Amino acid sequence: MQILYPYQDAFDRDLAKRDIAQATRDEYTATLQDFFHYLENFNPTYQTYHRVNQLQTADVEQYLAMLTNSRQIQNQTYNKVLSHLNVYFKFLFSHNWTPYLPTLDLKSKPKDATRPVNFRWVDDLDTWLADDRLHVYTRTAMLLTTKGYPVQVYLKPNFTAQLTTDAWPAAEQQFLTQLRAFLAPLQTRFQCADWFLKQRAAADPHLTLPGLHKYLRPDEVVTNFRLSPTTLYQGYLVNYLRRHPQLTDRDVIAALHLEPDSIDYYRRLAQRAD
Repeated sequence: MQILYPYQDAFDRDLAKRDIAQATRDEYTATLQDFFHYLENFNPTYQTYHRVNQLQTADVEQYLAMLTNSRQIQNQTYNKVLSHLNVYFKFLFSHNWTPYLPTLDLKSKPKDATRPVNFRWVDDLDTWLADDRLHVYTRTAMLLTTKGYPVQVYLKPNFTAQLTTDAWPAAEQQFLTQLRAFLAPLQTRFQCADWFLKQRAAADPHLTLPGLHKYLRPDEVVTNFRLSPTTLYQGYLVNYLRRHPQLTDRDVIAALHLEPDSIDYYRRLAQRAD
């Protein structure tokens, strides 16, 4: 397994011992991979020492400020990221792998004012797929979201390379033809069959979540709604619930691979979506 952040093996084993669901563990991995990728590129402390035991509160604050100012994440996402980092650093501290708890003095943010989730974009997918004003990666993210895949799944190496798309509808096949033409030189250069690839030479050719955001955010001018992967996925889930109101909680959880404790949250979103 590729190591994506310090002490990953030990931390993941600890989460597994506590019966943390795989989907939640994947979210921890995505958060921590992004956190250390950011530090590697923009944080002088980590760039100098490359040691997690040198990180302090200001280093975490720098990352959280970037999420707030550059990616414009909502408070709910901010709190989830802070929670992930807090659990991770408490784990390191409990094993004496760091003398600091850099998240100790950081506070969560108040809940955002409730806003209706845009679920109608799913019904207009064919129109968006045919809209060349949107970047190919934006349309690919939208397409994969409507197949029920959250971003932490479809950005995984080898996932899109192994997707079977033969049965997808005609409008989607037409877009896939355009996507393949776009990807052909990149896949040849990197010798990689995945769909989300960097457009410049890199040791790891796979596009990261921050990299994907760079394509999504400018396209919001065209769509006039938020294109963050989390928001798109929420819209898909709400759309599904509205289309299948007769399904029991168990049926929905099985069909959408949701955590059991999240179904009430998404049903409330669906009720407020009118």
